Amino acid sequence: MKKEECYQGFETGPIRPPSEAGSLMLRVTRNCPWNQCKFCGLYKGKKFSKRSVQHIKQDIDMLRKNIDLLSTAMAPGDAVPRDLIPLVNGTTGQKQISFYSALNWYRGGMASVFLQDANTLIIKPDDLVEILNYLRRQFPGIQRITSYARSHTIARISDADMARFAAAGLNRIHIGMESAADEVLEFVKKGVDKKTHIKAGLRVKRAGIELSEYFMPGLGGAGFSRNNALETADAMNQINPDFIRIRTLAVTDFSDLAKDVRAGRFTPLNDVDTARELLMFLEGLEGISSAVKSDHILNLFQEVDGRLPEGKEAITAPIKKFLAMTPKQQMMYRVGRRAGIFSRLEDLNSPELMAHAEAARKRYGVTVDTVDEFTETIIKQFI
Repeated sequence: MKKEECYQGFETGPIRPPSEAGSLMLRVTRNCPWNQCKFCGLYKGKKFSKRSVQHIKQDIDMLRKNIDLLSTAMAPGDAVPRDLIPLVNGTTGQKQISFYSALNWYRGGMASVFLQDANTLIIKPDDLVEILNYLRRQFPGIQRITSYARSHTIARISDADMARFAAAGLNRIHIGMESAADEVLEFVKKGVDKKTHIKAGLRVKRAGIELSEYFMPGLGGAGFSRNNALETADAMNQINPDFIRIRTLAVTDFSDLAKDVRAGRFTPLNDVDTARELLMFLEGLEGISSAVKSDHILNLFQEVDGRLPEGKEAITAPIKKFLAMTPKQQMMYRVGRRAGIFSRLEDLNSPELMAHAEAARKRYGVTVDTVDEFTETIIKQFI
């Protein structure tokens, strides 16, 4: 019989979607059960494990205690009262993490919870339902509970269990589709194929749970760029997710994909070719009502944002405008965007921002011929 792990205190994982910035982070599993994707180095060398239901309940109880303390001492928008400061400073380790998690959540309105880490739905359905029900009982005002999940995992869960999750309060799931081109999925060791992506996405939708699917422009490299765009668009069209979120590929030095680059097995796209692929993907979306979001710092175009089908022209307009620019204009926008000076193409019309971008260009010695190297270096710092 396996020995029960001792409770180590309140835990949080290393990552969340940008859309969950105001959410409480509740750790249900540690790290990633698959952990083989070539483009991801986040969990490499880390062992996957499931936390016990009892330990997760203890985390929730600790949060409840801290929230009760905060609610008697301050309003959500207030600064921490002076008489609480010694208490805060006196906590260490997991107790301090729990207190600050509660404080940040309390200040944000306590509307949403994100279940960590990479694939919460891999635990037993009964356990997940028990956790969700307990969380809702302790915090009945929660409006949204969200989790990451793998398509491979969801495809193996019954419709009945998915309906139970929805009834217990799980109302949004993020799936890293990344690509639906089978040759790309196989090369990057995603552990899933297009058919399974579609099966899983439709299962989430049938359960009445909001679905965010992620597309990763550039994941096919130069060899499979077209397939990456068109096959993924076709899968999205069959699923009609609530959200399509853009996550541009970044090849970091510590990823397995970097080894393929060095060996000549994978040729990354630059910003211009990635923009062409993204436009091809977006133009391939037909007959769906998804909201398109470009809510990540890796993306070149923050303003690629809107709802299909009525917003398609506005969503694609910035990319078309960028691709119509001269190489020098494209270079200036890329420098400004990657240096954190520009947030959208319209910033090119600001004399003040352009002056900052030009200063950055000179400081880094960027030219039309070297902008790809500059971009690659800066992007690695974002991960």
